[in-house]
Amino acid sequence: MAVLDAERGQLAVASLACQEGRFPSVARHHAPAHRLERTIRDLFGFEPVGAPDDRPWLDHGRWSVRHPLGVRSEATGEGGGYDFLTAEGEGLHQIPVGPVHAGIIEPGHFRFTANGETVVRLEERLGYTHKGVEAQMAGAAPDRAAQFAARLSGDSTVACSIAFARAVETALGIEIPGRAHWLRALMAELERIANHLGDIGAVCNDASFALMHAHTAVLRERVLRQADLCFGHRLMMDRIVPGGVTVDLDRPGQDGISALVAMIRKAFPPLVELYDETASLQDRTVGTGTLSDVLTRQYGAGGYVGRASGRAFDARHDLAYAPYDQLRFDVPILAEGDVNARVWVRIREVEQSLGLIDQIIEGMPPGDIAVALPKAKQTCEGLALVEGFRGDILCWLRLGPDGTVERCHLRDPSWFQWPLLEAVIEGNIVADFPLCNKSFNCSYSGHDL
Repeated sequence: MAVLDAERGQLAVASLACQEGRFPSVARHHAPAHRLERTIRDLFGFEPVGAPDDRPWLDHGRWSVRHPLGVRSEATGEGGGYDFLTAEGEGLHQIPVGPVHAGIIEPGHFRFTANGETVVRLEERLGYTHKGVEAQMAGAAPDRAAQFAARLSGDSTVACSIAFARAVETALGIEIPGRAHWLRALMAELERIANHLGDIGAVCNDASFALMHAHTAVLRERVLRQADLCFGHRLMMDRIVPGGVTVDLDRPGQDGISALVAMIRKAFPPLVELYDETASLQDRTVGTGTLSDVLTRQYGAGGYVGRASGRAFDARHDLAYAPYDQLRFDVPILAEGDVNARVWVRIREVEQSLGLIDQIIEGMPPGDIAVALPKAKQTCEGLALVEGFRGDILCWLRLGPDGTVERCHLRDPSWFQWPLLEAVIEGNIVADFPLCNKSFNCSYSGHDL
């Protein structure tokens, strides 16, 4: 279990020996641990004693007799019947949605209980994109395991890669060249801008305002093309590795990024004005899907979900890892907690990221971009917390004396945001779920491991 002291900027790991494959349930006292404990039970067979919810989570009852990590499965999922939570009252009916959706998004099942059009309860059933990432990493060399980290969630390949790389570097006690840190930050801010632009347009599209979606899609495409020109891949996948980065930025690349920033600075403000002054759009986003500050803090919601509901945490600022400890930027905070607030936090973060890219291009030091990894001489552990576009991404790993990964856990912020989506839709109409869902934009793949 990872413990964060944000005031001191420190992370620690608390370990517990699970005697006879059992451990005391944390979820009894701390609700955000529910799904993590159910996952531990599915993947490793360890039993959370006294857990409030003993249903399976990733296991849908269709796994073979052995788990990906070698533990026999006793769970039954949808293959053997899954008990969704119920709600009582007159005039209630259920609406099942998914797991296959009308668009190209990943699979997830949503079970609505509604009174007319008003949602009384929503329960999610995820795990359809379980890939066995942790099992695939076990026994792999760090450079091979880094490829799995980069593919945990395609929209966060940079952030996940940085988290994994920093965890390996911490475990081995090495420091990478300064230029590598700055190149990583540049890729991270490009990834952040691309995703925020896509999300802003997608929220508007779910409110039937396709014009905004079209314009932001063009800007997002420009960012992805520039990333490809500079780093050889639109998503910058496998460009960040333990020890540094694999691709340097040349002068034409710097000029191209500077031109991109100037173009977005010119094109983006009119789109922001269009969003702000379209009354029919505001009618759909203002006051819809409101997340309370109490739930925000209880679940430690990060990213735009947390910051739109008053939680100011940003790993780049509060933990100030390189090179953000040398850069100037603000963390936009709003208190309304609705769909509109989550859109505005994204808007302000795009503006902040443009300023960060200016500083990175101007201040990037010369020098090497990578160092060779030393061989681990004994078992060692590393931990890192990195700010992705969706929120803070945690990576913990243990390296064996042969230098391979014994265990690795990458935690996407969606673990603590998916449950909050269930809460914010209550009392809203069914037709507002796409808006609420896209305003969160939780990762299926990053959550399902």
